[in-house]
Amino acid sequence: MAQLPNLLTAARLLAAPYILYLLWTGNYRSALVWFAIASLTDVLDGYLARRFKAGSRIGALLDPVADKILLSGSFLTLGVKGVFPIWLTILVLGRDLMIVGFAAIVLARKIHRHFPPSMWGKASTAAQIAYVLFAAGHEAGLTPMIVMTTLGWITAGLTLWSGIDYARRVS
Repeated sequence: MAQLPNLLTAARLLAAPYILYLLWTGNYRSALVWFAIASLTDVLDGYLARRFKAGSRIGALLDPVADKILLSGSFLTLGVKGVFPIWLTILVLGRDLMIVGFAAIVLARKIHRHFPPSMWGKASTAAQIAYVLFAAGHEAGLTPMIVMTTLGWITAGLTLWSGIDYARRVS
């Protein structure tokens, strides 16, 4: 049981290239299913790690990497394809680059600082996941445009606010 959260994270990491391929090739129904499964592993691995005290150092490192590869890759793919507005793609990727940049600076300076995920970071991630899911659904003819527009603005607001919150906590 102790390794199950890490296995779920590894599965998400391994599934990411296939999901990005499905998005790129326009196989949106399959992408929707695979992305939903990958998103569930994100929720499940965290729950299992906390519930069974099975958290590990490798899991703490790999989980955000898997999230960033899947979400940033999805935003980049769907932004390049014109499914997402380019400004929103730049906002999401810019926030992620800022976070990675701050982490690199902290590591390079060998400063030991712990930055647990904030409520705003989790809300931003949830909105981004929902936006990708509903976008795949929209492209597959399953989600109305009004939902996409509304989710886009919610995602933008939460992404911007979580980036500001993260920058505030780092400084």
